[in-house]
Amino acid sequence: MPIATGLAALGSGLAIGLILALVGGGGSILAVPLLVHFVGVQSPHLAIGTAAAAVAANALAGAVSHVRAGNVRWPCGLVFAAAGAFGAALGAEAGKAFDGTKLLVLFGLLMIGVGASMLRKPRREPDPNPRLTRETAHHMLPRLLGAGLAVGLLAGFFGIGGGFLIVPALMFAAGLPIHLAIGTSLLVVAALGATTAASYALAGLVDWPLFGMLIVGGAAGSLVGARANKWLSGKKRVLEAGFAVMVIAVGGYVAAKAGGIA
Repeated sequence: MPIATGLAALGSGLAIGLILALVGGGGSILAVPLLVHFVGVQSPHLAIGTAAAAVAANALAGAVSHVRAGNVRWPCGLVFAAAGAFGAALGAEAGKAFDGTKLLVLFGLLMIGVGASMLRKPRREPDPNPRLTRETAHHMLPRLLGAGLAVGLLAGFFGIGGGFLIVPALMFAAGLPIHLAIGTSLLVVAALGATTAASYALAGLVDWPLFGMLIVGGAAGSLVGARANKWLSGKKRVLEAGFAVMVIAVGGYVAAKAGGIA
């Protein structure tokens, strides 16, 4: 691997890990654009497979602290992850068969939509301590299964962890407050990313040396972000809004570049 490529991959991993630590999700949506336009990966499918593997590993590592803090709702997460993994397997197969250029255009449009949705304020206050039990299963299970399947399809198709989709989906489907939704989502991200990565790896569409560089950079970014998060804890909404604007801008660039406009 050329030195310049390795340094670009480390920098990309650093940025992804930093964003994940600061805003609790969304870093993975930048992985594919960074690999294609910054690191220089020529194949969109190779970028997607490599990004999915890196996202899964980073999410699993990040989940450890949330498990220790009690921020994971296992029943909700496992049900969502099971439906999501099934959807991710289907989505990955569809994504591999889709034209790479058109895939990037759709990916850019998805980023614009997600960024716009992140600017909206939540409409209702979540339950402070929701749990999936026999009493709540009749209304929580259908929502968890449906939301998990839908998010999994998108995550598999675009090769993303889907944390930016999973967090609001868990808040809607299970009524989880934001800190529990973030903790639980990391387990789901790991499951969906691993499912997508396995599908692409079997087709030879994962660059493992590049994957290693992303992991090293992501670990460093997570450490920096965790410290910065303490200093910026009172400006969480400003950070989220700024990140949303950046996602919209990058999405517009990716779609325009792939569509031959830029």
